Amino acid sequence: MLATVFSGGVSGIDGYIVRVEADVSRGLPSFATVGLGDSAVREGRDRVASAIRNSGLTFPVERITVNLAPADVRKEGAGFDLPIAIGILAATGQVDRRLLDRYAIAGELALDGSTRRVNGVLPVAIAAEREGLGGVLVPLGNALEAAALDSLRVLPVGSLRAAVRVLSGGPPDEMPAGTERAIRSDHGRGTPVDLAEVRGQATVKRALEVAAAGGHNLLMVGPPGVGKTMLAKRLPGILPSLTRGEALVATMVWSVAGLLPPGAGLLRRRPFRAPHHTASESALVGGGRVPRPGEISLAHAGVLCLDELPEFRRNALEAMRQPLEEGSVTITRAMSTVSFPSDFMLVASMNPCPCGNLGHPTKPCRCTPATVRRYLSRVSGPLMDRIDIQVHVLPPTVGELEGELPATSETSEVVRERVERARGLQAARATGACALTNAGLPVGELPRVAALTGEGRAILRGAVSRLGLSARAYHRVLRIARTIADLAGAEVLEPAHVAEAVQYRSLDRTGPATR
Repeated sequence: MLATVFSGGVSGIDGYIVRVEADVSRGLPSFATVGLGDSAVREGRDRVASAIRNSGLTFPVERITVNLAPADVRKEGAGFDLPIAIGILAATGQVDRRLLDRYAIAGELALDGSTRRVNGVLPVAIAAEREGLGGVLVPLGNALEAAALDSLRVLPVGSLRAAVRVLSGGPPDEMPAGTERAIRSDHGRGTPVDLAEVRGQATVKRALEVAAAGGHNLLMVGPPGVGKTMLAKRLPGILPSLTRGEALVATMVWSVAGLLPPGAGLLRRRPFRAPHHTASESALVGGGRVPRPGEISLAHAGVLCLDELPEFRRNALEAMRQPLEEGSVTITRAMSTVSFPSDFMLVASMNPCPCGNLGHPTKPCRCTPATVRRYLSRVSGPLMDRIDIQVHVLPPTVGELEGELPATSETSEVVRERVERARGLQAARATGACALTNAGLPVGELPRVAALTGEGRAILRGAVSRLGLSARAYHRVLRIARTIADLAGAEVLEPAHVAEAVQYRSLDRTGPATR
């Protein structure tokens, strides 16, 4: 007898439907799985057989052939265990077939017949919805993830026997509590990390606010111990909440990467990723024999923090140049080409020289000019050109360190309210495919949304002449000026907005050696 069960696979973060065809026929006992399954799929034969027997069901001692269609696409993971077991049981008359064409099924089986969560369930659920299926049947650990799609019915099951009961018309297991559960995070809203805790650094705090309001990339240059990392960790706390669309895409990336905690639903906080400077190119941008998302994709819709920027490998940093511009990364291998989203905010920090004291108000620098040049050359000009805001961070004064926090020090919540208002103006201004933040504004939109007055144009022309700004940097100054105007609630770019935007091209203006 032949039975067909719908399941799903993932390519990149895009799900697709897989037809699991199970044929049980007379012949010498055997169990063959075809259709380009990897070792985890092939080893599923033993898990399926044991799970069926230990669930009190009958495993057929006959010739079993399972085909995973489309047969020319590689299948990965243990998520095909449950649909294969259901297919075999349906082919032997132990499962009612009437509901098999309504649901996509995914899940790993333990030897005792219980189900275990798998990666990539949300993309599979989206594929099931796209193909017109009525719902998904998944392990309890994946139920909240699949429930992110309101229009899709989710049938959570804790065991193979529960799956057989559901497909026979019985009730599913109880949905885990907390369908809006957030992913745990050390950074972001609801944590004790607050911008008001940072003493002094008013200029850098203002730069953080401008960066958050417009989605701009930010680089902080300063001696060790002045608070660069502390400031970077507070950036997620002043960013707006994730939209539903952003949360869906970010959750899909984390699901495919296997980073969603068991029982978790949609991401509710913007991701904050801070890889160590020893990270490889593949770890940073994604890759592997079977491409997997890297740190820039895990930071999608959030923040990627690169501390000690010059210490990262040159090839890893250079691989980020195109994703920074396009908001996605495409990875090509001999057998496949996949794309991952990578629309993130980059916040980086670096010392001004190897010893870290160049430009320090009290500590002398021991580095020679040649040593400083070699150190700074680790970060290429084209990459630096893609960082909108560049600011110097100097040590706080003794008075700022010893005194109480000033009463006027603003909390992250107060700053976030201004950021949300500015982003609301940007979203209202967006037309068609226009970006929702100023950092992503197409060049063709700048004359419409960032028109200059005569005095503002003169300031920008003077900056281009003195600093030798590239065409990319010229347009980035316009975008930053538009963000500053949005924070002020101004419709027209004033000269003060342009002047402040020019000040944020700190390295173009003075180089990292001076204030």
